[in-house]
Amino acid sequence: MTWRRIFTAWLAAGSAVAAQQPRPPDPLIDGTAMTKVSDHVYVIPDRNVGLVPNVGIIVGTRATLVVDTGLGPRNGRTVVDATNGVSRNAELYVVSTHFHPEHALGEPAFPPGARIVRAQAQQKDIDEFGLTLAQTFAGRSPLVAELLKDVQFRKADIFFDREHTLDLGGVRVRLLSLGPTHTRGDTVVWVEGDRVLFAGDIVMNQTFVAFASPYSSVKAWLSDFDQLESLHPLRIVPSHGMMGDAALIDQQRTVMKGIQARAVELKRGGKTADESASVVQTEFQTKYANWTAPARIAVIARTAFTEAP
Repeated sequence: MTWRRIFTAWLAAGSAVAAQQPRPPDPLIDGTAMTKVSDHVYVIPDRNVGLVPNVGIIVGTRATLVVDTGLGPRNGRTVVDATNGVSRNAELYVVSTHFHPEHALGEPAFPPGARIVRAQAQQKDIDEFGLTLAQTFAGRSPLVAELLKDVQFRKADIFFDREHTLDLGGVRVRLLSLGPTHTRGDTVVWVEGDRVLFAGDIVMNQTFVAFASPYSSVKAWLSDFDQLESLHPLRIVPSHGMMGDAALIDQQRTVMKGIQARAVELKRGGKTADESASVVQTEFQTKYANWTAPARIAVIARTAFTEAP
């Protein structure tokens, strides 16, 4: 299955869900919903609103780090205002968990002195795919089009390969580039002393994860679960949806390993990729009926089928 077909299927899955629901809430970050989750970490929750990320603000004695900035500069300004409400630090860093519009395209609203930190792999995603997804999102509603009008990715100030550490003063934060999972440039943020993990779209809460890139790999994803579990997080903040604890990692790993094993079994039994994806889709959608985004199952199964010898 080509990347274009996978990408179209991923977008169609989201559109199909949206078509069955009432008009969704506007994709605007609500800075008043911000909550403190540990000594140094604040989260602005997404309130389960589509195209809104869970935003992180990590405050040290000397510097502050913002994780994800929202869909376009208007949302970015909301995040800036919320950050200013909890931090007076002049030194400000910004990182996106991946390059998708609701995570990275609020960055232009930040002051010129804010330093954008970006994984090399995430920059490769920007260079290859650019604003294609933003243009697709802009067609969803007049408001989304307005939020994304004339927006551009901000240039990064700091690039890193696999890992970059920030000492914010009294709290250390490790940025880890762990793709290719949801995207090639997925970046997680580990707040060491507080043991809070911003997991991006790699670890979700009772939601099937999205293989949204031609580089997405079941094998890489499973390896990343093991690496993240070794951190022993107390709190996991996904890019979207409810926060949880370390149990979220094992839940996702169990589901993905199950999909992988079933796809491999069907391949060895002579089924085609299409047949295998259809069977796995039906079985796992029934088995995990309380999980959201079930349309993503087939793409995971296809990837596992392709990777199997």
